[in-house]
Amino acid sequence: QVHLVESGGGLVQAGGSLRLSCAASGMVSSINAMGWYRQAPGKQRELVATITSDGTTNYGDSVRGRFAISRDNAKNTVWLQMNSLKPDDTAVYYCNLAQGISRNDYWGQGTQVTVSS
Repeated sequence: QVHLVESGGGLVQAGGSLRLSCAASGMVSSINAMGWYRQAPGKQRELVATITSDGTTNYGDSVRGRFAISRDNAKNTVWLQMNSLKPDDTAVYYCNLAQGISRNDYWGQGTQVTVSS
């Protein structure tokens, strides 16, 4: 089993920045993808950003150029630096780890990000 612990959410004004972190523990494979998804009220969960263990990144269209994802493989930790935040970025942000041939997905408990206008 894999356990994910997130931190760093909160309330920020539009134009501000926040940094989320997520630490994985348990049966973590050395080959995996970690990332962030978000879900706003009444909307489907959507991709924010992912990063593989070899450093390949992928961003959702709405955050590309404003958010940056990074990771430390030795610590099984991923960070999401969020800049130029907009009210539309308001959502619960979930950390995800995907590993294995059959793609086993693990999720954190979620952290609230609220951007005021």
